[in-house]
Amino acid sequence: MDNSLVPGFKVRLGTKAEQYLLLQFMQRTYKELYPSHDYQHLRAVIDQYWSANTPYWLVTPKEGSQLVVACLWLGTAVDQVTGDAYTHIFILYVDPEYRKQGLGTALLQMAEDWAGQRGDQQIGLQVFTNAYPALSLYGKLGYQSKALLLVKEIENQRIN
Repeated sequence: MDNSLVPGFKVRLGTKAEQYLLLQFMQRTYKELYPSHDYQHLRAVIDQYWSANTPYWLVTPKEGSQLVVACLWLGTAVDQVTGDAYTHIFILYVDPEYRKQGLGTALLQMAEDWAGQRGDQQIGLQVFTNAYPALSLYGKLGYQSKALLLVKEIENQRIN
């Protein structure tokens, strides 16, 4: 895959040894929306779902900087209606300082290209209802709601 992304940036495949960066981006994603929570459990998510079949990419400025400003992690999900496997976006995160420069759009195009090369018929993701910049980007690029995740807080009545 070409390592140019948008002018001024390059993309590269992340390695197993760099999974700490993947964890940092996951934590940043959630902390941006829900800052009062502790997200240490995300390490277990990576341990459970990362494999050679769930690649992730890191974006850096081209000027030789080691600074990583964006991340895309892809995997596979199964359509509950058809049973077909499809590409699932585990995470797409662009550092707020680097947003509005085309990185999110370019990473989504990369994801769609990857899905197409696998022969997938669709690509999906989960996004929080209060992630307004992400919702705006996905809407502009043609992503539509297919299902809703509904939750209700319950009172714990477990007897010890």
